[in-house]
Amino acid sequence: MTRYSDTFSRLQKNPLALSGFIIVALLAACALFAPLIAPHDYRAINVKAVLEPPGPQHLFGTDELGRDVLSRMIYGSRISLAVGFVAIGIATVIGIILGAVAGYYGRWVDSIIMRLVDIMLCIPSFFLILAVIAFVGQSIWNIMAIIGLTSWMGVSRLVRAEFLTLKEREFVLAARASGASDFRIIFSHILPNAMAPVFVSAILGIAAAVLIESSLSFLGLGVQPPIPSWGNILTSGKDNIETAWWLSVFPGTAILLTVLGYNLLGEGLQDILNPRLKNK
Repeated sequence: MTRYSDTFSRLQKNPLALSGFIIVALLAACALFAPLIAPHDYRAINVKAVLEPPGPQHLFGTDELGRDVLSRMIYGSRISLAVGFVAIGIATVIGIILGAVAGYYGRWVDSIIMRLVDIMLCIPSFFLILAVIAFVGQSIWNIMAIIGLTSWMGVSRLVRAEFLTLKEREFVLAARASGASDFRIIFSHILPNAMAPVFVSAILGIAAAVLIESSLSFLGLGVQPPIPSWGNILTSGKDNIETAWWLSVFPGTAILLTVLGYNLLGEGLQDILNPRLKNK
């Protein structure tokens, strides 16, 4: 049995991880096939159907401009998927490089990088993101880059810890004795054996990135209308909380289920990929 088939088999036997996988898969399907799934044009304004409650014509109701909320939420899932994967991709790459260099070389290199990590951890990430957005603007690409550039510290610590453990193993010593370069040892020998916790951390990080983007959009500092985002739909719900409950309930539930799905999948994979649990 290959590593991937063994992992998938363990995933099927873990109900929490399987539940998270199903939620994440449904979110990905909504994002990828939004034009086929959405029942209406998310940009279409209908002044005759303003703040219409959920019904056969609009399953999730309409907003203050008469736009279909379900269609806007389906297209909003694209924003969540893009922000999560791009932002955490940036954070993971930075964290892997800095953590690998710190763990492999140690000494003063490790001290400098870890002090940088400590400094970044001392700064509240959300307020740092708000401050940077005030200077660079509110485009979706800026948001993804900023979230990524302020979320790499956990990955770097994980990679460093793995490198400190693995760099004295026999296969690394053999590679070093055969004349392999540091670059080859780091990226061809040690890093592939240190990726399991990084993969889990990345999945959990996607949930955090989705939550940050939704918070920024809710505050009016994230994705700007008319582009749909679960956060700016919630803003409409806040403005009409007494007359249009569906504008708060449905996007809030979508954010909750998305974050829950990624967390369940991440926690489940942590159990599956943990070598100490493989023989249980």
